[in-house]
Amino acid sequence: MTGQDPTAVQIDTGRPHPARMYDWYLGGKDNYPVDEEMGRQMLALDPRVPVMARVNRAFMHRATTWLAQQGVRQFLDVGTGIPTEPNLHQVAQRVAPDARVVYCDNDPIVLAHATALLRSTSEGATEYLQADVRDPAAILAGARRILDFDRPVGLSLVAPLHFVSDEDGAHELVGRLLAELPPGSYLTMTHATSDFTPEESAAATEKLKAAGVTLALRSREEFARFFDGLDLVEPGVEIVHKWHPELGEPVPGQDDGVIPGYGAVARKR
Repeated sequence: MTGQDPTAVQIDTGRPHPARMYDWYLGGKDNYPVDEEMGRQMLALDPRVPVMARVNRAFMHRATTWLAQQGVRQFLDVGTGIPTEPNLHQVAQRVAPDARVVYCDNDPIVLAHATALLRSTSEGATEYLQADVRDPAAILAGARRILDFDRPVGLSLVAPLHFVSDEDGAHELVGRLLAELPPGSYLTMTHATSDFTPEESAAATEKLKAAGVTLALRSREEFARFFDGLDLVEPGVEIVHKWHPELGEPVPGQDDGVIPGYGAVARKR
């Protein structure tokens, strides 16, 4: 499903990319000096950024585990980022070996590592789609090749939407993706916020804007709007690491001040 030769893809190393910055925060090596430089500027504003990245990843693990325990066997992970084990399909297939997963991202460096995302169990399946979160039609068309849209799908949007502004149709694209999924499907999301660190967040937004990266931080109420018409899973919209902590191990440092991000899972009626 990748549909491209990774060696032929041009990677823009002239400006930072969120997926590569995220990789740097997690201690990965698939990033460039421009990503590290911007990452260090973010750390100067808030040294807990790497903890935030790990907390976000841990939320994905817990939410995926929970969904698989509820019987979800299909997952569409949009904005998957550079592979960091365990990946979503590994978490899901530990609970349900027959789980089927489609990953999607727009960074060519993720495409270059797509084989790491395709190591499925023999009973299940994984595929990778090179597409942008702002193009739901392409995502849905690609996902249909591996997922059965007559059966529930767990739609995962873990951390990409705070890089999509309202002007770029963030809420509309989520609605478009959900519209194609059947009742019983779930939306899993995390999102950074400026609710707790307004000054640092404003400075981060300006620094990223100057580097060509949109940062659209949203309040709790604005984040909750993504779940309008859906049934939120308890405890509803919550600080990321406080969502069903019993399903995973705590991230070192997660309790050293408030982590400025929200997470939630909700079911489509």
